[in-house]
Amino acid sequence: MPILRHHTLFQMAAGLIITAAIAHRATGENWPAWRGPRGTGVSSDTRVPLVWSTHRNLLWRVPLDRWGNSTPAIWGPALFLTTHTETGDLVVEGREIVRGERVWRTVVGNGVTPREAEKRSGQKFHRLHNLATPSPVTDGNTVVAHFGNGDLVALDAATGKQIWKRNLQKDYGRYTIWWGHANSPVLYGDLVISVCMQDSLKDIATRAVESYIVAHELRTGRVRWLTPRMTQAQAEECDAYTTPLIVPRDGHDELVIMGANQLDAYDPTTGKPLWHLPGLVGGRTVTGPTWHDDMIFATIGMRGNLFGARPFGKRGRLDRDVIEWEVRTGTPDSCSPVVWNEWLFTITDNGIARCYRAKTGRLQWKKRLAGDFKASPIAVADRVLFLNTKGTCTVVGAGPRYQEFATNELPDTMLASPAVSNGRIYLRGHAYLWCIGRK
Repeated sequence: MPILRHHTLFQMAAGLIITAAIAHRATGENWPAWRGPRGTGVSSDTRVPLVWSTHRNLLWRVPLDRWGNSTPAIWGPALFLTTHTETGDLVVEGREIVRGERVWRTVVGNGVTPREAEKRSGQKFHRLHNLATPSPVTDGNTVVAHFGNGDLVALDAATGKQIWKRNLQKDYGRYTIWWGHANSPVLYGDLVISVCMQDSLKDIATRAVESYIVAHELRTGRVRWLTPRMTQAQAEECDAYTTPLIVPRDGHDELVIMGANQLDAYDPTTGKPLWHLPGLVGGRTVTGPTWHDDMIFATIGMRGNLFGARPFGKRGRLDRDVIEWEVRTGTPDSCSPVVWNEWLFTITDNGIARCYRAKTGRLQWKKRLAGDFKASPIAVADRVLFLNTKGTCTVVGAGPRYQEFATNELPDTMLASPAVSNGRIYLRGHAYLWCIGRK
């Protein structure tokens, strides 16, 4: 696999990286995966700016190979992202955060994005995404990237050198998800955990296609465990594009997954099922779950009910009495919810933002924001950031009364969710990677 290294750039960037690393240790927090350090879209950073434009608080922008919707993963002075180029190359690259300059670029494979396919004969990709939709994840030493063709690869974070590579379609069969595989991997200790939720074809095939969760060893790529995840869903209801959550619970951790008409949890060390809440019947699931304190918040697929549940401390099949509240209208389809303190925030694809009391589901406010939305909102410094597809980010107060602090515009197409680290906001567009920070 070809690796492009810029040795002069390494030498020039060394001093900058050391400076950034010192600042990061003093004030920053890593953003190692799609929804940040806890998988919730929440940052503890307090120094991010509220207002920006091409002329204000823009530290840098750098052009990108076209294109991808993955969110950057950030660890200390390094940033990692993936791209699917116009020639089909599947690329992982490492950049330094001071100026956004590329330190290494590794082509890990090549693939096509099928836009047309006979119904239920194989996956075809929605026009809004390609093979570089899953976001990379890192622990600072290793970067793991997953692409929509099944390639799962681990690279050395410092050099971009490939450590191992698997292809999940070759290992477990072709993907049957209708609109293109897009689940992001997560790290847990020395494991890389991936999920595949897809059409079982059980109503038309002689043998059902399995959905599954698989854990690979981070250092070697060896399979540690594989757990089937078959539910009562059929056809497109089986499809889910969500990323698992790692939720710490009283001395143990639970791997929580939403999709295919079911919310469930597994032991992330062994893959053993812990509990499941079936009967959440909707359609394909795009918006992922989040958690806060002892509650899980999720949306039933295809704009079904938004709900808050308390499933922790239980085992086996759960009844719907674990659901504390449900909201039936105005629920999100693509964008995951985010919680700040006691408030839950959502946004629909057509721009209706809402705030609920997290414990009760009581609506506090709703507001129409301009544009269409695919990026999930994030919460930082008592603010919620809602980013639309045209690069406009509305910054509102993270509280029970609607307060708009800024409407910030950048000229780019943005479907990737924002990332925050060390007082900076990183916005990945189709044309550029943007870095926002106080000047």
